[in-house]
Amino acid sequence: MAKVSGFSGRDSYQVDMCHGPLLGQIIRFVIPLIISGVLQMLFHSADLIVVGRFSSHKALAAVGATAALTMLLINIFIGLSVGTNVLVARYLGEQSRKDASRTVHTAIMTSLGGGAFLAGVGLAFSKPLLKLMGTPEDILDMAALYMWIFFGGMPMVMLYNFGSAVLRAMGDTTRPFYFLLISGIINVLLNLFFVIVFHWDVAGVAAATVISQAIAGLLVLRVLYRMRGPCRFKWQNLRFKWKNMRELLWIGLPAGFQSSCFSLSNILIQSSINTFGSVAIAGVTAGGTLEMLSYVSHAAIGQAVVSFVGQNFGAKNFDRIRRSVTICTVLVALCALFVTVLLLTCGRSMLHIFNTDPEVIDFGMRRFYCTLPLIFVCAIMETLTGALRGMGYSVSPTVFTLFCVCVLRVVWLYTVFIIYPTLEIILISYPVTWVINTAGILWLYRRAFRREKLNALRLSASSV
Repeated sequence: MAKVSGFSGRDSYQVDMCHGPLLGQIIRFVIPLIISGVLQMLFHSADLIVVGRFSSHKALAAVGATAALTMLLINIFIGLSVGTNVLVARYLGEQSRKDASRTVHTAIMTSLGGGAFLAGVGLAFSKPLLKLMGTPEDILDMAALYMWIFFGGMPMVMLYNFGSAVLRAMGDTTRPFYFLLISGIINVLLNLFFVIVFHWDVAGVAAATVISQAIAGLLVLRVLYRMRGPCRFKWQNLRFKWKNMRELLWIGLPAGFQSSCFSLSNILIQSSINTFGSVAIAGVTAGGTLEMLSYVSHAAIGQAVVSFVGQNFGAKNFDRIRRSVTICTVLVALCALFVTVLLLTCGRSMLHIFNTDPEVIDFGMRRFYCTLPLIFVCAIMETLTGALRGMGYSVSPTVFTLFCVCVLRVVWLYTVFIIYPTLEIILISYPVTWVINTAGILWLYRRAFRREKLNALRLSASSV
């Protein structure tokens, strides 16, 4: 890694994304992200494991029943954090100091304001929305309580996500990993303390998650406050800049909307799964949590693509963009295949961590058999989507995903599932839509890459 001074204030934690051997730089960038993703997964997994082993399968089902709805509500703002990553990376590549600084401060304002808004929405609408999803009455009150406490801490959750996006854009994935390690350990200890000692059940695991994520958010803010360069956070500069906010919305809103498409379809799928009862909910939830081992690698490598493509797009280095995407696609497919083999061979033992009920474990394995064989396709889709966003194309993949994920899955549930009302038919909707969506995203990426490279060549020729 090159150690550079000057414009970006690069320090020993940051990867130089525009120079040096790509494979080594990408691996150095991705490994802390993958470990960070695993730690974030452990926030939720620790909740599930503690309530599943020290409380009841109903408490496990209650926490699991909130996942799709929670992600639907927060994904728009998570998308804006992706926009932050893209814009800061691009401005650093272009060496535009003022715009980089304004984007950072606009993003921090957005995180705090958006977090406060989400807290209000979560407190007001959690229980009615859970009822609308058909959450069983025997777990409804526990699920609502979990969401009320979780959303109360949303400003700190958003602060961590937006602050980490800034650090990733600068090539720093190491310090966010350290902070999540600290908060993850705190989360597990508080989970055990609140549930075993105080018997707070879902309230205890929700409170532990909020406290630990608040610590991570404050640690990220401290780094931004003390760093050098244009991305340094200053309280006196904390305000909206509408020019930068418009750019943030242009890239971030479609990204968030795309994620919400997944969450909306997952809510419909969860509503269908709810009809099979709390034992099925518990088993499918445990299986889905273990599948996150694959999804965290998708997300990590997707974030690497956004940052590497964003900075090199700003520097107009298209050969490096192409090689970055190729390397990341191979890496993400290998990670997905590794998780597939792991869970298909050791899945029963790993599900036993969550709950010892044989019926719960059987439901988890049924999920694995339906989704894992083609999960590598979903991984490739995530990487190509990240490449498009890094080049500033956020609307087109969102529109295509809206069709594939929302429309096709809804059609599947109201046609195929009606005819064959089994759990397997619900779960097969995932790989079917992954294949169609990935084919379309690949076509969009190749088209956008050729267009941008040609535009850059024309601009270069006209300036000679």
